[in-house]
Amino acid sequence: MKSARRWLREHPETRRALLLDGLLAGCAVAVDMLVLLSPPLGWPTNWRVTLAISAGCAVPIVLRRVTPWPAIGLALASAVAPLVLSYTPVTVLVAFVWLTYSAAAYFPVRRAALAAALLWIPVLVINLARPLPEQAEGLSGTYLAVANLLTALVCYLIGRVVYTRRAYTAALEERAKTAEANQRALAEQAVADERRRIARELHDVVAHHVSVTGVLATGARRMLRRDPDATDEALATIEETSRTALREMRRLLTVLRTEAEPDVELAPQPGLAGIGALVEQVREAGLPVTLRVDGSCETLDPGVALTIYRIVQEALTNSLKHAGDATAEVRLSFGSQWLVVEVFDTGRGPIPGGRGVGHGLVGMRERVSLYGGTLRVGPRPGGGFRVYARIPIDALGSPDRVAPAPPAPAAPVGRLAERGGSR
Repeated sequence: MKSARRWLREHPETRRALLLDGLLAGCAVAVDMLVLLSPPLGWPTNWRVTLAISAGCAVPIVLRRVTPWPAIGLALASAVAPLVLSYTPVTVLVAFVWLTYSAAAYFPVRRAALAAALLWIPVLVINLARPLPEQAEGLSGTYLAVANLLTALVCYLIGRVVYTRRAYTAALEERAKTAEANQRALAEQAVADERRRIARELHDVVAHHVSVTGVLATGARRMLRRDPDATDEALATIEETSRTALREMRRLLTVLRTEAEPDVELAPQPGLAGIGALVEQVREAGLPVTLRVDGSCETLDPGVALTIYRIVQEALTNSLKHAGDATAEVRLSFGSQWLVVEVFDTGRGPIPGGRGVGHGLVGMRERVSLYGGTLRVGPRPGGGFRVYARIPIDALGSPDRVAPAPPAPAAPVGRLAERGGSR
C-alpha cells in the first residue's frame, strides 16, 4: 500500500487520471442505482447486491487510461452479467462506450481497431445468439446488434478524431519548438558574426595606433638631442595613443574568438567624419534626413566613433527600408557624462512579424554593450521608429576629454559639422 501511494505521488498525471475516471465511474454507479432501484421498473430491491454488481462493472472505467488492456479484459468479464442477471447494469454499457472511445483516442489505428473488435464482437454474438431480458419486450437480437454496432462505430470515430487532433497539436508544438530552436541558433550565429566583425574592426584600430606609436617613438628618438620640445610633444602623443590602444585591446579581447578570421580589406574604418557623408547618401536614396549635433567632443576613441557610425548606419538603413514616405533625424549629443545617439523617423516602422529588420539590431546592441552603454529601440509614441543609444563618458577615457554642452544646440563638431551638420 505504501509503495502504491509513493508511486501515485511520483506520477501526478496518473493520479489525476484515476481521480477523474473514478468520479466518472461513481456517477455511472449512481445512475445505475437510481435506475435499478426505481419501484415502477420492477428491478431487484436488494440494494447491497445491486451496488456491489454495479461497482464491480464500473472498475474498467476507473482503469481505462492507467491500464487499458486489463480494463478491456475486465469489461469483457462484466459482459456476462446480463446473461446471469435479469437486467443489464448501466455501468456495463458505460464501460464499453468509454473503453471504445479511450482505445480509439489513445492507441494507434491497428491497436484501437483490435480493442474495439475485442469489446464489441462478443456483444454482437450474444445479441444474435441468445435472447436477453430486454428482447422479451419485443426487441429482436438483430435490432440490438445493429444498435450496439452503431454505438461502437460512433464512439470509435469520435475517439479517432480526438487522436488525430492530439497528434496534429503535438506536431504543431514540435514544429514551434524546432522553429524556436532554429531562431535561437540564428540569433546566436548573428551575435557571433557581429562579434567577429567588431573584433576585426577593433584589430584594425589597435594596429593603426600601434603603428603610429612606433613611428612617433622612432622620430622622438632621433630628435631627442636636437629638439627636446618636439620630443616631449611626440612622447605625449605616444602616451595618449598607447592608452587608447590599450583600451581598444581590452575591448578586442572581450569579443575575440579563436576561430580563424578571413582577411579584411585594408580600408580605413569610418568614424564621426563619415556620418555626414552617410546622411547625404541616405538623402540621395530618397529619405529626407537631418543631422543635429549638440555639444562637442574634441577627441574621441576611434572604436567609439566607429560604434556611433555603425549605429547611425544601421538605423538609417532600417528607416530607408521600412519607414516608407517619411522623414528621419539623427541627433548626436556630447555631454559631460554621457554620449547619446538618437535616430528616429516618422514612418510606419517595421511590419510586425516581418523579416525585414534582420539581425542589425543585434549588432547595435553588441556594440553599445561593449562600451558599457544601453540601447533602446521601438516605436515612438507619436508614430515612427526610434533608436536610442547612450554610452558613458568614462568608457571613452577621462571625462576632461569631452567638453560640456554649450548653451546653443546643434553646435558643429569639426569635420562632422562641415560634412552634414544640422539645417
